[in-house]
Amino acid sequence: MPLVQLIPNAVTLIAIGAGLTAVRAAIHGSVHLAVGLIVLAAALDAIDGRLARMLNSESAIGAELDSLADFFNFGVVPALVLYLWGLQDERDVGWAAVLVYAICCALRLARFNVGVKAEAGSDPSFFTGVPAPMGALLVMLPIYVSAAWPDPIRFHGIAVSLYMAVIGALMVSTLPTWSTKKMTIYADHARFALALGAVVAAALFTYPWVTLVVMVLVYLASLPFALRARRRRRPFQTTPEE
Repeated sequence: MPLVQLIPNAVTLIAIGAGLTAVRAAIHGSVHLAVGLIVLAAALDAIDGRLARMLNSESAIGAELDSLADFFNFGVVPALVLYLWGLQDERDVGWAAVLVYAICCALRLARFNVGVKAEAGSDPSFFTGVPAPMGALLVMLPIYVSAAWPDPIRFHGIAVSLYMAVIGALMVSTLPTWSTKKMTIYADHARFALALGAVVAAALFTYPWVTLVVMVLVYLASLPFALRARRRRRPFQTTPEE
């Protein structure tokens, strides 16, 4: 077996290491570092499957490893980071929110694994529910806001707990959400897409917290439009691919 075919699984293992280190960072009070490591894990999750297909190294073990990594990195780690960040004063309610969010993530991944991930006639333009990596990025919105505007904004633990439950519900819902895997653009517009990507990358490096807040709000605002677009394409079914 060529060593190059081990690269996708190595990327997945690095993502798990980033998630574990995020928990350690949060325990020691470095919540912002923990958030950065979760974002890194999400970026690695976006490329490991593509690497496996490019290198023709897809395997059952790789698929299971990726699913386990998704549950840990996007179901367990963000919930624990939020709990250590601002829910310890609301221990019972806060821990209940952690459990609800993590269980919803597990249910979403289980639904993906048992067979609704590749139905014939499904519409590749949509996911069913919010994907687990996006759920992790969404659920940490209170941390982004507090980091961007630390003085004027304070979140109550109950409000954060309710928000976590709502994001968990969005993950297990049947709400259609946008998928970028099959999106295409006109060749003439490619330069504008690349320029936009460069602007977003620059904003993330320069104003990371404000940029993350804007990205989360834009995604949440796009959900009604995804539902409307999906209803116009009734012959298809959504797909829950991660």
